[in-house]
Amino acid sequence: MKTTFITFIFLLSAAYGCSDIGVSKSDSVASAGAGTGGSMARFTVAGNTLYLVSNTTLRAYDVSNSKNPTPGKETKLGFGVETIFPYRGNLFIGTQTGLIIYDATREGDPRYLSTYNHVMSCDPVVVQGNLAYVTLRNGTACRNGLNLLDIIDVSNLTAPRVVKSIPMINPHGLGVDGNVLFICEGDSGLKMFDLSNPTDPKLLQHITDVRSYDVIPSRDVLIVTGKDGIYQYSYADRKSLKLLSKLTIEPIV
Repeated sequence: MKTTFITFIFLLSAAYGCSDIGVSKSDSVASAGAGTGGSMARFTVAGNTLYLVSNTTLRAYDVSNSKNPTPGKETKLGFGVETIFPYRGNLFIGTQTGLIIYDATREGDPRYLSTYNHVMSCDPVVVQGNLAYVTLRNGTACRNGLNLLDIIDVSNLTAPRVVKSIPMINPHGLGVDGNVLFICEGDSGLKMFDLSNPTDPKLLQHITDVRSYDVIPSRDVLIVTGKDGIYQYSYADRKSLKLLSKLTIEPIV
């Protein structure tokens, strides 16, 4: 049903001035699984609602009629809003100053739950179980932020708390699937971690010959977007990534 408004989604994103476009999709607001989009997504579909974030707002669109999406509620979020990730009926919104959590069980009418604040830094997020994994990085748009992986306990959605911070090089997007965590280190490569202990990731592999931006892990295949193309890796062997393919993309001049 939702395929007919994909063009509409991209037009909306362009109108909001998003320089890094991504999409995340969950089959329903109550879905227990992570979305099929990347952690850098600026919009997501939950049930019959499309949620889109701009730099300052969260906007809902009713897409029950896929040929005629209807604008709905607009929620002010502050400034520096970057990413949105759906999980178990909630929306996890990454901003340059923190992680904002909304209850999305009432379609089109998200309710604020809490905010986890951190230093000024770019901030994508993924969630699994009771833990949120957030990468913080510095850079031009993110001022003088730190380069960290923050692990946040979200078992109490109204009172998230950081349980561990791990130094990184310059982390961008990330993805989690069961007992493995993937972190893009930008020009410094791609990392795979063992999550046998979810609060204490152990580095398994660091691939340095790929300039990675975001990842989508699913069914032992990792899709990696980079500056020069799209890569596919197998992670069936949890100790080592195996390159399956690369689609080279010429940079836009």
